[in-house]
Formats: sequence, C-alpha cells, structure tokens
Amino acid sequence: MLAVFVAIIGTALVFLYVRGADNRAQSQYSSVTVLRATQDIAAGEAYDDAVSSGKIAPASVPQNQLNAGYQTSLTALKGKVAAVPIFAGQQVITSQFGNTVQSTSTNLPIPKGMIAISVNLSDEARVAGNVYPGSRVAIFTSGLGGPEKKGGSGAAIGATDPSAGEVALLLPNVLVLNVGDPVQATSTTTDETGVQTSETLPRTLLTLAVSQKEAQKIILAQDTGATNSLTFGLLTNTSQVKQGPGTTTANVWK
Repeated sequence: MLAVFVAIIGTALVFLYVRGADNRAQSQYSSVTVLRATQDIAAGEAYDDAVSSGKIAPASVPQNQLNAGYQTSLTALKGKVAAVPIFAGQQVITSQFGNTVQSTSTNLPIPKGMIAISVNLSDEARVAGNVYPGSRVAIFTSGLGGPEKKGGSGAAIGATDPSAGEVALLLPNVLVLNVGDPVQATSTTTDETGVQTSETLPRTLLTLAVSQKEAQKIILAQDTGATNSLTFGLLTNTSQVKQGPGTTTANVWK
C-alpha cells in the first residue's frame, strides 16, 4: 500500500511539473493581438484621427514582449489625444494618450540616467526586422577582438590584424527605444580579381538606451570595426548570453 501511495504521489508531481512547463512555454511563445503604431503620431493628434487614417492597427506580439498598459481594443482610447509623440512600431499603451499633451524635454522614453544613440543596421543584423521598440537585444561586434584582448590600445586593429576576424559579445542587454523605417542602401564589394559587385540592401536606424560607457563602446565598434560590424541578437526572458573570449577561425571548432 505504501508503494502504491508513493507511486500515486510521484505521478501527480510529474503531471504538475509537465503542466507547469507547458504553461511556461505557452506564456513565452504564444502571441497577443495588441494595438501598434504603423506610422509616427504627433503629440496632440487625436486618437480617433490616428485610427481612421490607419496609423494605429492590430498586430501580433509575443507575450514576453508586451508593454505595461498595452491595448487590444480600437475603441478603448476614443476621445483621447496623443500625450507624447509615438513612433512607428511602438505598442499603443494607456499612458501615451490623455486629455492634454504632456510637457517633456524629449520625444523618447529614455530611462533615468541613460542617453539615446542610434545605429544603422541591415536587415540581417537586426534579426530580420523582428526587433521593435521595447525589445531587449544583445550586441555582437566583429573587428575589435574579444575581452581577452582588453588592455591593448587597439591601434593595430585593421584588415591585417587577427582581431579583424574575431566576433565577440559587446553588450549583453540593451533596450531598443525606437525603430525607423527601412531605407535602401547600396553596398559595393570588390573580389580578388578587382571585379566590383553592387547590391541594394535595406538599412534601418535603431535608437538605443545606453549609459555613456556603453555608447562609447558602440560608437568605437562602428567607427573602428569592419563594415556591418554590429549585429543584434533578440533576447527573451530565458536567453543566456555572457561575455567571454571571442570566436575566430582558430577556435571556431573548439
């Protein structure tokens, strides 16, 4: 009887664990249809006008990327006006609308103590367009070497330096404030025989919230590294990234 009782308890615990895992997975990967700005909305613009002109529309967003105060109904904010400027791609939240325009010193929701900078990335470097305002990203860089080279001046880094072929994690967790509209840019490459090939690729400005030290690292990586030296990795609440030695052709198979 004792063995049967223990078996029943064990089975129940396994069932509860599996159900909890299923619920956690569903919470992470299932999506919710919320309202999102499809175009920029100026402060003071009427909510009803923004909806009728197509500037606000339903969009599917993963549960782990929902912003506090998100809206699901097009009628919930009727009669309100945009209290602050709202940028294309942002989720529509309650605090963005009210009866008056808020007096602010900036158009971006920059966290206290931080600053905003922008980087220009191709589609593949920004996770194929899956990065939105409010997303958290890890930033990788190529051409600067990894943390194992800290202490050097960096003056020798270039096309002939081994560091030029090293990829490493630059910053593990950065908040995206705004995502601009893609624009077409032409990239020209020259092979060993001197033949040039031109390719048109969309590039997008992404605005980030960073500290001064983080801003300096990103700017240096852009100015010193190779073309397309920055690459974003989209984070979820279970992502695991940490800084360490970079990856080169010498250790890629280790």
